[in-house]
Amino acid sequence: MSAVMDKVKTGGNWEDVCALDDIFPDMGVCALVAGRQVAVFRVGEGDQVHAIGNYDPNSGANVLSRGIVGDLGGRLVVASPIYKQHFDLKTGECLEDPVSSVRVYGARVVDGRVQINAPAGGKRPAQRQRLVVVGNGMAAMRVVEELLRVAPELYDITVFGSERVGNYNRILLSPVLSGEKQVEEIMLNTPEWYLKRGVVLHANDPVRSIDRPRRVVRAQSGYETTYDRLLLATGSKPVIIPVPGTTLPGVVTFRDLSDVEQMMQAARQYKKAVVIGGGLLGLEAANGLLRQGMDVTVVHLLDSLMERQLDKPAAAMLKTSLESRGVQFIMPAQTEAILGEGRVTGVKFKDGREIETDLVVMAVGIRPNIDLAQTAGLRCERGVIVDDTLQTFDPRVYAVGECVQHRNATYGLVAPLWEQAGVCATHLAQVGFARYSGSMVSTKLKVTGIDLFSAGDFVGGEGTEDLVMRDPKRGVYKRLVLRNNRITGVVLYGDVTDGPWYFELMQKKADIASFRQKLLFGQKFCEAK
Repeated sequence: MSAVMDKVKTGGNWEDVCALDDIFPDMGVCALVAGRQVAVFRVGEGDQVHAIGNYDPNSGANVLSRGIVGDLGGRLVVASPIYKQHFDLKTGECLEDPVSSVRVYGARVVDGRVQINAPAGGKRPAQRQRLVVVGNGMAAMRVVEELLRVAPELYDITVFGSERVGNYNRILLSPVLSGEKQVEEIMLNTPEWYLKRGVVLHANDPVRSIDRPRRVVRAQSGYETTYDRLLLATGSKPVIIPVPGTTLPGVVTFRDLSDVEQMMQAARQYKKAVVIGGGLLGLEAANGLLRQGMDVTVVHLLDSLMERQLDKPAAAMLKTSLESRGVQFIMPAQTEAILGEGRVTGVKFKDGREIETDLVVMAVGIRPNIDLAQTAGLRCERGVIVDDTLQTFDPRVYAVGECVQHRNATYGLVAPLWEQAGVCATHLAQVGFARYSGSMVSTKLKVTGIDLFSAGDFVGGEGTEDLVMRDPKRGVYKRLVLRNNRITGVVLYGDVTDGPWYFELMQKKADIASFRQKLLFGQKFCEAK
């Protein structure tokens, strides 16, 4: 049993924290006494109580109240629930490491109530802990923003970023490339934001190593700093297909502002562009370069665009719409080499065809950036392994965003990152009770004038049924995949008004049997009386 108990003042420095019967035998509760978390334990079924600081120096967490009381070599101890070190309830000594001993408080029982002797002088702010954030992207800064809201005085926060600017909205890079937005419009946290809130930002200085035994990070510049808590938000890195020529000038990816700047500079100097990859990001890059005045060809390995989000009918409608705007397609096609000497001049395909180009954009996918975590000895598979609190196997280290693997899933869209950040922030603030159980995601294409929405399993299979509406004249296509009268997948093209409603029904696993015949016509029609 562990809870933060209410307290009332009594005479002197003694504070009433709870009834004796509120504490189970040989277990504890957490009480807030003079601004400090105190672990209060009851020995057996009698009225013997002891109190020590709740903060476990070995794990760096306020968890000792969750431990179990016992006898170890004749000493009355509590075992930490994380690393299992033992703390003497009478002296506060850590038996395995005396340096990590904790404070002891006076404890007594008066008229069936447990009282703790508060330190003289009333509340005294504890020393602020040090939180180091590795990564300055959207996931990292959402955690920082939530943490500053929930526990603004708990940490001294230091952020390391690989880019020279503050935090910006990466999902709006496509409108910047297309000229629909300016860089200033997508900034979320400017350098002034960090300064105003006392957050130390090391821009353009990524962390290169983590010494977990010493709890020290070392940046590219050589700067070192220590941490009590570490948040990894290293994001993802673009997949580069293993063919000759990928290092030539004029070959870029589409992940950050620097990539956008390179593409816009190329558009001012050159005419032809090839985008390798017909997924979400590749098509947004193609549209942006087209609007910058370039002749754009999209090369895709498969015969259907956005195959992870769209079925073939919707993908065909999308292709037709993009072709009407001027985008050309070569698909299916496998790239064999990128041609050129001083700069890219063309792309060669496995079937022998070649195409001239001045710019190649790699947009074939992303993978979690786990290099730093692996070097630090953290457990990784496809991503950094985290539990439902976003904690790695090292209890001092948390991770969020595109770099993590949770319940065998990785995420590259913003909605799951927000959910992760909210949970992680509460646990870093030491008020956490929420758990992250994974996310159901939906997809939208950020191309002006083209509306599509996709969510869930649109492939279907045994035990599923499809509801389909096609209106070629209006350019509208809707497909709902059902299983046991519940929506499991959605594909919408042309009319996406009801996308959020269908997605909500999916998330709630709502039974749609009563309005199944109306479902394709949307929310308003289904709810009309």
